Amino acid sequence: MDTGVGLRPRPRAAWAVRRKPQGFPPATVPAARLDQNPARRPLVLRPDAGSRSTDAIRGASLKGLCCHKSAGTEKVHYSADDALLLKQKAEDVLPYLNDRCVYLVGMMGSGKTTVGKIIAEVLGYSFFDSDKLVEQSVGIPSVAEIFQVHSEAFFRDNESEVLRDLSSMHRLIVATGGGAVIRPINWSYMKKGLTIWLDVPLDALARRIAAVGTASRPLLHQESGDPYAKAYAKLTALFEQRMDSYANADARVSLENIAFKQGHNDVNVLTPSAIAIEALLKMESFLTEKAMVRN
Repeated sequence: MDTGVGLRPRPRAAWAVRRKPQGFPPATVPAARLDQNPARRPLVLRPDAGSRSTDAIRGASLKGLCCHKSAGTEKVHYSADDALLLKQKAEDVLPYLNDRCVYLVGMMGSGKTTVGKIIAEVLGYSFFDSDKLVEQSVGIPSVAEIFQVHSEAFFRDNESEVLRDLSSMHRLIVATGGGAVIRPINWSYMKKGLTIWLDVPLDALARRIAAVGTASRPLLHQESGDPYAKAYAKLTALFEQRMDSYANADARVSLENIAFKQGHNDVNVLTPSAIAIEALLKMESFLTEKAMVRN
Protein backbone atom coordinates (compact mmCIF):
# COMPACT_ATOMS: atom_id res chain seq x y z
CA MET A 1 0.00 0.00 0.00
CA ASP A 2 1.74 2.97 -1.25
CA THR A 3 0.70 6.38 -0.20
CA GLY A 4 0.20 9.89 -1.42
CA VAL A 5 -2.74 12.26 -1.65
CA GLY A 6 -4.06 15.52 -3.01
CA LEU A 7 -6.55 17.35 -0.81
CA ARG A 8 -8.76 20.37 -0.97
CA PRO A 9 -7.71 23.26 1.31
CA ARG A 10 -8.76 22.88 4.95
CA PRO A 11 -8.22 25.08 8.02
CA ARG A 12 -4.73 24.15 9.28
CA ALA A 13 -5.43 24.55 12.97
CA ALA A 14 -7.64 21.49 13.25
CA TRP A 15 -5.49 19.14 11.22
CA ALA A 16 -2.26 17.21 11.54
CA VAL A 17 -0.14 18.11 8.52
CA ARG A 18 2.95 16.37 7.17
CA ARG A 19 4.96 18.12 4.46
CA LYS A 20 5.20 16.33 1.16
CA PRO A 21 7.81 16.71 -1.61
CA GLN A 22 7.45 19.65 -3.98
CA GLY A 23 4.65 19.16 -6.48
CA PHE A 24 2.30 17.36 -4.10
CA PRO A 25 -0.31 19.07 -1.91
CA PRO A 26 0.09 18.45 1.84
CA ALA A 27 -1.45 15.19 3.06
CA THR A 28 -3.74 15.85 5.98
CA VAL A 29 -5.60 13.58 8.35
CA PRO A 30 -8.06 14.73 11.04
CA ALA A 31 -6.09 14.47 14.28
CA ALA A 32 -9.23 14.14 16.40
CA ARG A 33 -10.37 11.09 14.46
CA LEU A 34 -7.08 9.28 14.81
CA ASP A 35 -7.00 9.90 18.56
CA GLN A 36 -10.28 8.08 19.08
CA ASN A 37 -8.54 4.69 18.89
CA PRO A 38 -5.50 4.63 21.20
CA ALA A 39 -4.18 1.50 19.45
CA ARG A 40 -3.75 3.41 16.21
CA ARG A 41 -0.88 5.62 15.20
CA PRO A 42 -1.46 8.72 13.06
CA LEU A 43 -1.37 7.82 9.38
CA VAL A 44 1.78 9.02 7.66
CA LEU A 45 0.72 9.71 4.10
CA ARG A 46 3.67 9.68 1.71
CA PRO A 47 3.42 9.97 -2.08
CA ASP A 48 3.94 6.78 -4.03
CA ALA A 49 6.93 6.88 -6.32
CA GLY A 50 4.62 6.37 -9.25
CA SER A 51 2.05 9.05 -8.38
CA ARG A 52 2.17 11.97 -10.72
CA SER A 53 0.23 15.16 -11.27
CA THR A 54 -2.55 15.47 -13.82
CA ASP A 55 -0.38 17.85 -15.88
CA ALA A 56 2.40 15.27 -15.93
CA ILE A 57 0.15 12.59 -17.43
CA ARG A 58 -1.01 14.92 -20.18
CA GLY A 59 2.59 15.41 -21.29
CA ALA A 60 3.80 11.87 -20.56
CA SER A 61 5.74 10.05 -23.22
CA LEU A 62 4.77 6.52 -24.20
CA LYS A 63 8.23 5.39 -23.18
CA GLY A 64 7.64 6.67 -19.68
CA LEU A 65 4.30 4.88 -19.45
CA CYS A 66 5.56 1.57 -20.81
CA CYS A 67 7.75 0.74 -17.84
CA HIS A 68 6.94 2.05 -14.38
CA LYS A 69 8.33 1.04 -11.02
CA SER A 70 6.50 1.93 -7.82
CA ALA A 71 8.28 1.94 -4.49
CA GLY A 72 8.76 -1.56 -3.18
CA THR A 73 7.29 -3.30 -6.20
CA GLU A 74 8.47 -5.04 -9.33
CA LYS A 75 8.39 -3.14 -12.60
CA VAL A 76 5.06 -3.14 -14.41
CA HIS A 77 5.68 -3.54 -18.14
CA TYR A 78 3.14 -2.93 -20.85
CA SER A 79 3.21 -2.40 -24.57
CA ALA A 80 3.22 0.90 -26.41
CA ASP A 81 -0.30 0.11 -27.66
CA ASP A 82 -1.54 -0.43 -24.12
CA ALA A 83 0.26 2.72 -22.98
CA LEU A 84 -1.51 4.74 -25.66
CA LEU A 85 -4.90 3.28 -24.74
CA LEU A 86 -4.32 3.89 -21.05
CA LYS A 87 -3.36 7.51 -21.71
CA GLN A 88 -6.37 8.10 -23.95
CA LYS A 89 -8.86 6.52 -21.58
CA ALA A 90 -7.41 8.39 -18.61
CA GLU A 91 -7.92 11.67 -20.45
CA ASP A 92 -11.51 10.64 -21.23
CA VAL A 93 -12.29 9.76 -17.61
CA LEU A 94 -10.61 12.64 -15.77
CA PRO A 95 -13.19 15.36 -16.59
CA TYR A 96 -15.97 13.22 -15.10
CA LEU A 97 -14.15 12.17 -11.93
CA ASN A 98 -14.08 15.69 -10.45
CA ASP A 99 -11.20 14.70 -8.16
CA ARG A 100 -13.22 11.89 -6.55
CA CYS A 101 -11.43 8.87 -5.11
CA VAL A 102 -11.67 5.46 -6.76
CA TYR A 103 -11.96 2.35 -4.57
CA LEU A 104 -11.09 -1.07 -5.99
CA VAL A 105 -12.95 -3.94 -4.33
CA GLY A 106 -12.75 -7.67 -4.91
CA MET A 107 -11.57 -10.96 -3.48
CA MET A 108 -8.08 -11.47 -2.15
CA GLY A 109 -5.59 -12.02 -4.95
CA SER A 110 -7.76 -10.30 -7.56
CA GLY A 111 -5.01 -7.83 -8.52
CA LYS A 112 -6.39 -4.68 -6.90
CA THR A 113 -2.96 -3.37 -5.92
CA THR A 114 -1.26 -4.04 -9.25
CA VAL A 115 -4.14 -2.68 -11.33
CA GLY A 116 -4.65 0.21 -8.91
CA LYS A 117 -1.07 1.38 -9.32
CA ILE A 118 -1.45 1.51 -13.11
CA ILE A 119 -4.72 3.46 -12.89
CA ALA A 120 -3.19 5.88 -10.38
CA GLU A 121 -0.20 6.38 -12.67
CA VAL A 122 -2.21 7.27 -15.77
CA LEU A 123 -4.78 9.42 -13.94
CA GLY A 124 -2.12 11.32 -12.02
CA TYR A 125 -3.74 10.17 -8.77
CA SER A 126 -2.02 8.89 -5.64
CA PHE A 127 -2.25 5.25 -4.60
CA PHE A 128 -3.15 3.69 -1.24
CA ASP A 129 -3.51 0.10 -0.09
CA SER A 130 -5.89 0.07 2.87
CA ASP A 131 -4.37 -3.10 4.36
CA LYS A 132 -0.94 -1.44 4.49
CA LEU A 133 -2.41 1.63 6.14
CA VAL A 134 -4.00 -0.54 8.83
CA GLU A 135 -0.64 -2.22 9.44
CA GLN A 136 0.99 1.19 9.72
CA SER A 137 -1.67 2.63 12.00
CA VAL A 138 -1.54 -0.22 14.54
CA GLY A 139 2.21 -0.75 14.29
CA ILE A 140 2.08 -4.41 13.19
CA PRO A 141 3.83 -5.39 9.94
CA SER A 142 1.25 -7.76 8.40
CA VAL A 143 -2.48 -8.44 8.31
CA ALA A 144 -1.81 -12.05 9.27
CA GLU A 145 0.00 -10.93 12.41
CA ILE A 146 -2.78 -8.49 13.30
CA PHE A 147 -5.27 -11.37 13.13
CA GLN A 148 -2.97 -13.48 15.29
CA VAL A 149 -2.09 -10.87 17.92
CA HIS A 150 -5.53 -9.30 18.13
CA SER A 151 -8.47 -10.60 16.06
CA GLU A 152 -10.25 -10.21 12.76
CA ALA A 153 -12.73 -7.87 14.47
CA PHE A 154 -9.86 -5.64 15.62
CA PHE A 155 -8.54 -5.51 12.07
CA ARG A 156 -11.99 -4.71 10.65
CA ASP A 157 -12.48 -1.87 13.15
CA ASN A 158 -9.19 -0.30 12.12
CA GLU A 159 -9.93 -0.91 8.46
CA SER A 160 -13.16 1.06 8.82
CA GLU A 161 -11.32 3.93 10.50
CA VAL A 162 -8.74 4.01 7.70
CA LEU A 163 -11.48 4.10 5.04
CA ARG A 164 -13.25 6.84 6.95
CA ASP A 165 -10.08 8.95 6.98
CA LEU A 166 -9.42 8.34 3.28
CA SER A 167 -13.00 9.25 2.37
CA SER A 168 -12.34 12.87 3.36
CA MET A 169 -9.57 13.11 0.78
CA HIS A 170 -9.41 13.52 -2.99
CA ARG A 171 -7.60 12.16 -6.05
CA LEU A 172 -6.80 8.73 -4.62
CA ILE A 173 -6.90 5.20 -5.98
CA VAL A 174 -7.50 2.89 -3.02
CA ALA A 175 -7.00 -0.88 -3.14
CA THR A 176 -9.22 -2.22 -0.37
CA GLY A 177 -8.97 -5.50 1.51
CA GLY A 178 -11.09 -8.37 0.26
CA GLY A 179 -13.41 -8.20 3.26
CA ALA A 180 -13.85 -4.43 3.37
CA VAL A 181 -17.21 -4.79 1.63
CA ILE A 182 -18.86 -6.73 4.44
CA ARG A 183 -19.47 -3.71 6.66
CA PRO A 184 -22.18 -1.30 5.49
CA ILE A 185 -20.36 1.60 7.16
CA ASN A 186 -17.45 1.07 4.77
CA TRP A 187 -19.77 1.51 1.82
CA SER A 188 -20.90 4.86 3.22
CA TYR A 189 -17.25 5.96 3.01
CA MET A 190 -16.44 4.40 -0.35
CA LYS A 191 -19.61 5.70 -2.01
CA LYS A 192 -18.24 9.22 -1.60
CA GLY A 193 -16.08 8.21 -4.52
CA LEU A 194 -16.32 5.60 -7.29
CA THR A 195 -16.22 1.86 -6.55
CA ILE A 196 -14.90 -0.71 -9.04
CA TRP A 197 -15.23 -4.47 -8.54
CA LEU A 198 -12.48 -6.65 -10.01
CA ASP A 199 -14.38 -9.90 -10.56
CA VAL A 200 -12.01 -12.87 -10.96
CA PRO A 201 -13.14 -16.52 -11.27
CA LEU A 202 -12.53 -18.45 -8.05
CA ASP A 203 -10.56 -21.16 -9.82
CA ALA A 204 -8.09 -18.58 -11.10
CA LEU A 205 -7.81 -16.99 -7.66
CA ALA A 206 -7.18 -20.35 -6.02
CA ARG A 207 -4.43 -21.14 -8.51
CA ARG A 208 -2.79 -17.75 -7.95
CA ILE A 209 -2.89 -18.09 -4.17
CA ALA A 210 -1.76 -21.71 -4.12
CA ALA A 211 1.24 -20.77 -6.28
CA VAL A 212 2.51 -18.15 -3.81
CA GLY A 213 1.33 -19.72 -0.55
CA THR A 214 -1.26 -18.72 2.02
CA ALA A 215 1.01 -17.39 4.80
CA SER A 216 -0.04 -13.80 4.09
CA ARG A 217 -3.74 -14.74 3.86
CA PRO A 218 -4.96 -15.25 7.45
CA LEU A 219 -8.41 -16.42 6.38
CA LEU A 220 -6.85 -19.18 4.27
CA HIS A 221 -3.82 -20.18 6.36
CA GLN A 222 -5.56 -22.41 8.88
CA GLU A 223 -6.26 -25.79 7.35
CA SER A 224 -3.67 -28.31 6.22
CA GLY A 225 -3.88 -30.16 2.93
CA ASP A 226 -3.57 -29.44 -0.77
CA PRO A 227 -2.99 -25.67 -1.19
CA TYR A 228 -5.26 -25.35 -4.24
CA ALA A 229 -8.11 -27.42 -2.77
CA LYS A 230 -8.19 -25.58 0.55
CA ALA A 231 -7.83 -22.19 -1.14
CA TYR A 232 -10.68 -22.95 -3.53
CA ALA A 233 -12.97 -24.23 -0.77
CA LYS A 234 -12.35 -21.22 1.46
CA LEU A 235 -12.62 -18.72 -1.38
CA THR A 236 -15.94 -20.25 -2.42
CA ALA A 237 -17.31 -19.88 1.11
CA LEU A 238 -16.06 -16.30 1.39
CA PHE A 239 -17.44 -15.33 -1.99
CA GLU A 240 -20.88 -16.68 -1.14
CA GLN A 241 -20.84 -14.40 1.91
CA ARG A 242 -19.60 -11.37 -0.01
CA MET A 243 -20.94 -11.56 -3.56
CA ASP A 244 -24.01 -9.42 -2.89
CA SER A 245 -21.78 -6.81 -1.27
CA TYR A 246 -19.38 -6.76 -4.20
CA ALA A 247 -22.38 -6.21 -6.48
CA ASN A 248 -22.92 -2.85 -4.74
CA ALA A 249 -19.95 -1.47 -6.69
CA ASP A 250 -20.62 1.21 -9.28
CA ALA A 251 -18.91 -0.82 -12.00
CA ARG A 252 -17.85 -4.44 -12.47
CA VAL A 253 -14.71 -5.48 -14.34
CA SER A 254 -15.15 -9.11 -15.33
CA LEU A 255 -11.86 -10.81 -16.15
CA GLU A 256 -13.80 -13.60 -17.85
CA ASN A 257 -15.28 -11.07 -20.26
CA ILE A 258 -11.87 -9.53 -20.99
CA ALA A 259 -10.38 -12.98 -21.62
CA PHE A 260 -13.26 -13.90 -23.94
CA LYS A 261 -12.81 -10.72 -25.99
CA GLN A 262 -9.09 -11.45 -26.32
CA GLY A 263 -9.62 -15.12 -27.21
CA HIS A 264 -8.14 -16.56 -24.01
CA ASN A 265 -9.47 -19.46 -21.96
CA ASP A 266 -7.50 -18.58 -18.82
CA VAL A 267 -7.89 -15.18 -17.14
CA ASN A 268 -4.47 -15.55 -15.53
CA VAL A 269 -2.82 -14.81 -18.88
CA LEU A 270 -4.36 -11.33 -18.94
CA THR A 271 -1.94 -8.46 -18.40
CA PRO A 272 -2.54 -5.93 -15.63
CA SER A 273 -2.62 -3.20 -18.27
CA ALA A 274 -5.47 -4.94 -20.11
CA ILE A 275 -7.45 -5.10 -16.87
CA ALA A 276 -6.66 -1.45 -16.11
CA ILE A 277 -7.87 -0.42 -19.59
CA GLU A 278 -11.15 -2.28 -19.03
CA ALA A 279 -11.51 -0.64 -15.61
CA LEU A 280 -11.09 2.81 -17.17
CA LEU A 281 -13.68 1.93 -19.83
CA LYS A 282 -16.14 0.84 -17.13
CA MET A 283 -15.45 3.98 -15.14
CA GLU A 284 -16.09 6.15 -18.19
CA SER A 285 -19.31 4.31 -19.01
CA PHE A 286 -20.68 4.64 -15.48
CA LEU A 287 -19.70 8.29 -15.11
CA THR A 288 -21.03 9.40 -18.50
CA GLU A 289 -24.35 7.62 -17.96
CA LYS A 290 -24.64 9.24 -14.55
CA ALA A 291 -23.90 12.65 -16.07
CA MET A 292 -26.58 12.14 -18.74
CA VAL A 293 -29.18 11.19 -16.13
CA ARG A 294 -28.28 14.23 -14.04
CA ASN A 295 -28.65 16.52 -17.03
